[in-house]
Amino acid sequence: MSFVIATDTPANLPESFIREHDIRVIPFTFYYDGEEHVCFNVDDFGVRSFYERMRNGLSVTTSQINPNTYDEFFSKILEEGQDLLYISMSSGISGSYLSSEAGAKLTREKYPDRKLYTLDTLGASLGEGLFVLKALEYRDRGDTIEEVYDRIMKERYCMYQIFTVDDLSYLQKTGRLSRAMAYIGKVLNIKPLLKGDREGKIVNFARVRGRKKVLNALAERYDSYVVDPEKQVIGIAHADCEEEALYLKELLYRNRPPKDCMLVDYEPVTGSHVGPGTIALFFESDSTVRDR
Repeated sequence: MSFVIATDTPANLPESFIREHDIRVIPFTFYYDGEEHVCFNVDDFGVRSFYERMRNGLSVTTSQINPNTYDEFFSKILEEGQDLLYISMSSGISGSYLSSEAGAKLTREKYPDRKLYTLDTLGASLGEGLFVLKALEYRDRGDTIEEVYDRIMKERYCMYQIFTVDDLSYLQKTGRLSRAMAYIGKVLNIKPLLKGDREGKIVNFARVRGRKKVLNALAERYDSYVVDPEKQVIGIAHADCEEEALYLKELLYRNRPPKDCMLVDYEPVTGSHVGPGTIALFFESDSTVRDR
């Protein structure tokens, strides 16, 4: 192994995949019922009960990992004599990347002979996790850590991340949507189409009335913008709405089937911000897709 690949729990990768490929993961924390919870295993946090409790009013909050915690995480790997590529969630939606870079600065001072790269994917969930897959592919074919870093820094602009939510109140609570629009959307059954823009921020670019129509709209964007689907692994993440996620997957395979599709439950940190019923789609297009 030429270098270690690490990420965080918001990358939303299945535990079996993490173990198989020896990916190091720094766990994020979330809070409810007055207690701190740590998501060590995204497959084992009780997805249905968690999101059902949210539907029934459970308030969940999250906090940013501090630089010292990142330093400890990075240092353990560099102490092994390994170089490290850390693949992070978007700086456009969280301060975690800047915190990781501050932690990495501390680590680099202690291990000047080792290489440590922190990479801002401008994505979250599988918009981040799919780049871990690509990093593994590039490393295993013999690319250096610098080559993998440079390549993904360019390719991140090609990752299209679009999603819809079932309850607009969660976006309203996080300041992504006005209170008035959230109320109107609920009354009129309006479902937003949201995406990650070129800075990795979440923006609302369309509204559709009705749940089934918005799923069809996601599939239509895929059909229009996906590039070489037969060569890529795409992703679907959902927050306790598996039946609808499978319906979306069926639509994607109808016209332009991908090489493979990774379908996962939203892990609790990111899921707490978008809310139960969220469905997100991740695939590669060209370098202008985030502007569309």
